[in-house]
Amino acid sequence: MPDTLHLQSYDLATQDIATADLDALNALSISVGWPHRQVDWQFLRSVGKGLVALDEIGRVFSSGMWFGYGEDCATIGMVITSPRVQTYGGGRFMMDRMLDECGDRRLILNSTRAGYALYISLGFEFQAVVHQMQGTVRAAAALAALGTEGVEEITLAELPALLALDRAAFGADRSKLVSRLAPLSRIVGLRRDGVLVGYAMRRAFGRGQVVGPIVAQSEEDAIALAAPLLADLEGRFARVDTRQPEGRFRSFLLASGLPVFDTVRTLTRGAPLPTVEPGRPGIYGLAAQPLS
Repeated sequence: MPDTLHLQSYDLATQDIATADLDALNALSISVGWPHRQVDWQFLRSVGKGLVALDEIGRVFSSGMWFGYGEDCATIGMVITSPRVQTYGGGRFMMDRMLDECGDRRLILNSTRAGYALYISLGFEFQAVVHQMQGTVRAAAALAALGTEGVEEITLAELPALLALDRAAFGADRSKLVSRLAPLSRIVGLRRDGVLVGYAMRRAFGRGQVVGPIVAQSEEDAIALAAPLLADLEGRFARVDTRQPEGRFRSFLLASGLPVFDTVRTLTRGAPLPTVEPGRPGIYGLAAQPLS
């Protein structure tokens, strides 16, 4: 694949994203209205790989990242092109590079409206809509937490059981990612007959706190897991990204002060998403859009 790109009047060269300036990456995401802080970029770089394209004076014009899960699956994200050169091929250039690096892995990405046609042209297929639900948490979350049975704090000592549960829900081995998220997060789990059947994490991200991943066996379980993580955030900003259609879980989030702010579309190449159905572990809340 080529290492240089000509966009409009700019001659750009690629560079490993791990060596890119954090201020420049932060400025790039701000330019398209994304909430990522420098610390969020730093975390993504620690668990993924990618490239940036910059001009001769070091300004970052585009980025792309991929996150490998085992040997057969990856997600693609943080595909950003500066507004000054959008529509000139920067997104396709980055996607070509990401696809080349990912090889034969089955792929998952969450597409903005602007990128949808490009991804479809590259062989991706629509799977689901992601509802980005966010806002200032209201007392409804605390009320929903009352009487929750079987939900308890999870320590790092129980990480192996949590990783097995996540693998069953996601359909690939996210052990590296989840193990890196765990020390940064408050974690709750749901047990039945002494067996862990669901978990949820909450951590700092963007404007406030994000609740995810959420792995559960039903919408009721997802509510039970999310409620205590939202309950002590009353008056603060929180976010949950979910592919659940309208139903009890989204109604709970709405009542908790988290309306739908935006939507993106999940696309895959190579295999469909695992289905989310009652009675088996499923993904009810994303870890983050780039990470799914």
